[in-house]
Amino acid sequence: MSAAAEMSHTDLLLYVAQCYYEQRRTQEDIGSELHLTRWKVGRLLEEARGVGLVEVRIVHPQARRTDLEVAMRSRFGLRECVVVPGPDNRDADGGHIATAAANYLKANSAWITTLGVSWGNTLQQIAAVLPAGWTNGIEVIQVNGGVSRSVHPTKAANIVTSIAHSGNGRATLLPVPAIVERIETRDALYTEGFVEDVLSRGRAADALLFSLGALGPTSVLVESGAVTSAELTHLESAGACGDILAHYITADGELAYHDIDRRTVGLSLDDVRNANCAIAVASGTRKVPVVNGALTSGLCSVLITDEPTARAVLELPHGK
Repeated sequence: MSAAAEMSHTDLLLYVAQCYYEQRRTQEDIGSELHLTRWKVGRLLEEARGVGLVEVRIVHPQARRTDLEVAMRSRFGLRECVVVPGPDNRDADGGHIATAAANYLKANSAWITTLGVSWGNTLQQIAAVLPAGWTNGIEVIQVNGGVSRSVHPTKAANIVTSIAHSGNGRATLLPVPAIVERIETRDALYTEGFVEDVLSRGRAADALLFSLGALGPTSVLVESGAVTSAELTHLESAGACGDILAHYITADGELAYHDIDRRTVGLSLDDVRNANCAIAVASGTRKVPVVNGALTSGLCSVLITDEPTARAVLELPHGK
């Protein structure tokens, strides 16, 4: 009598699974010991997985959480959603999201020939991890003004130029402030032909790429002085939860503070809603309100985020 015949069926499934997955033995070797064909060993391994004795998990840091992606697309009507595992620790710098965004750009490089981009810490990280030659001949367009000083290396021109350079393309810059002090200054800038030309190019781009910024004193806009501490207080009182291209929104995706918005230079929120493809990148619990606001108000058609952020958004009451 063979060894296999002396075991219960459950014991046989367990033994075969342990030999194959833990001891790394081949199916032929296991079959030879138990006097079973390789085909029979394969069927036993399939059955072991089917009844739950074996669980196969993909643990690569960029392995996508497809169940959450489906749930996010279904709830918010997204064109695409990319959800990757969260960082190993709370102090992670967001490199996992930057890599996910870079991978998305590479995978879609065939149709993205013009790319409008914002700036900030997340975009800086994306620019840093995009490999040379990720695409060829792309035009990268700066779609909102930048900041003149920051404690982080987030200068818009550097980011736009870096993405264009690694994609063997060219950069179109918008060398103006993100937020100016006077409404009249913004209006005057919009009469300049080069400003309208750059923004027109941004509106017509194949895709827009931007991060969703959380509200708070450590944001680049506040640290740079583009938003004063008094204005930050006004924004908090008005229910602002974060910004998109320096436009501050509430958790419902509405403009939070019109005074600042009338002094903001760049594509408008309507431009973002009407974009051919609006790719938003965000992670972290601080950004859950602004992610939800962007999703519920149609301010992105593609979201790239991580598992903790996606789960937190899905746990919010629907439509909130």
